[in-house]
Amino acid sequence: MERVNFYVDGYNFYHGLRRLKYMDSDWQKFYWLDFIKFFNHFIGQNQLLQKVYYFTAPPLQPDKNDRQNKLLEANKALNGNFFEVVRGQFYEKQVKCRLCKGTYTIAEEKRTDVNISVQLMADCSINNVDTIVLVSADSDFMPPLQFIKEHYPEKKIRVYFPPDLNSGALSAFMRADNKKVIRLENSKVKFQNSILPDTVSADNLTFTIPPKWQS
Repeated sequence: MERVNFYVDGYNFYHGLRRLKYMDSDWQKFYWLDFIKFFNHFIGQNQLLQKVYYFTAPPLQPDKNDRQNKLLEANKALNGNFFEVVRGQFYEKQVKCRLCKGTYTIAEEKRTDVNISVQLMADCSINNVDTIVLVSADSDFMPPLQFIKEHYPEKKIRVYFPPDLNSGALSAFMRADNKKVIRLENSKVKFQNSILPDTVSADNLTFTIPPKWQS
């Protein structure tokens, strides 16, 4: 049985959904998603979805952090060891305006790219995967993918772009092996069929969709 792991760039994934939401409000429904159920729709015969890793960082704003936690904890309670959250961190960064010369504060995500790259290579090195699926459109992942292609040629590499996102470098990397990137905006039915119930109860825990995400 071919073991398949998905490595989800959570920040990329969420903001891809947000971009499409502004063009089609239906996409907001997919914020509240069962990730194991969703990615199982892409699993073929003789394949096993072994793990979905979701890489993210806790937002600095309490309301956003609360919504994210509800989603991730609901998935963890429902799917157990099939779903694993790997957290980085947001930092406040002072930026100087080129025009007014004043300063303002932005939130900058750290560690997610490194965490994904390390997990990709670690799973290959300990033979914990047969097919890796990177869910991101960030070309910063070219180095680990090229390393895996060179040093672990027996491992299959797939790339899925989050909705409404693109990377020319990652597309070219896949084309070099006569493979195509999966564009998740073309999988609306799979999203629709993977929405969590408004209330998720598992392991004596209950999680309810955040009011802001309700249709």
